Amino acid sequence: MNPHYTYFLILATSILGPLALSFDKKVAFWKQYRYLFAAMVLPALFYISWDAWFTVHGVWWFNEAYITGFKIAGLPIEEILFFFVVPYCCVFIYECIRCYFPKIKNNFFAENILKGLAIIFLLLGFLYEDKAYTFFSFFFFAVFVILYFLLKKYFSSFNITTFLIAWLITLIPFLIVNGFLTALPVVLYNDAENLGKRIDTIPIEDIVYGMLLIMLNIILFEKLREKRKSKNIPA
Repeated sequence: MNPHYTYFLILATSILGPLALSFDKKVAFWKQYRYLFAAMVLPALFYISWDAWFTVHGVWWFNEAYITGFKIAGLPIEEILFFFVVPYCCVFIYECIRCYFPKIKNNFFAENILKGLAIIFLLLGFLYEDKAYTFFSFFFFAVFVILYFLLKKYFSSFNITTFLIAWLITLIPFLIVNGFLTALPVVLYNDAENLGKRIDTIPIEDIVYGMLLIMLNIILFEKLREKRKSKNIPA
């Protein structure tokens, strides 16, 4: 196998299962595509800009041996696809939980967990403000969580409890995929810009980075779907 297709094959393998199961009758995830793909746009643009800036400034970079070499805005095309493939898989897991366990409701305990994480990461971000990956991943997470709670009435359909459960489940495939990306490595990190603490080969900042990506996608996904329901438009 040509090693230059490694990153692409990792992404293709990741989405294969969720894509095939999207036609399950109970979940019928394919019926939500109009909301899902629209919800992906803003988070993807934000993350692509963030990613490109970090790449230019050497916070991380990519191993040319494992990418096709085709780039957009200085990023491998595979890295741009990452911001669509991973959200697709994670929103699919969220939707499965929502459909199979519809009685799961939002509650104060789940809200307090999210608020607590925001406070912890905000404090840690400023404590390590000299480390770009640590600061920005923790800071952005905290800011977006704060904004969510300030604007909560506009995003009432977002179920934090289901999101947290989905994220815990998602961590398993997320760590596997990131494990391949960081172990080969496809992505290399400047440890001067992170805490240097890793889960095997994965910087712990990746957990927060990924959690925010999925949260943004799910919040927007639910908001778009809520608009459809308010207009009584069939799925």
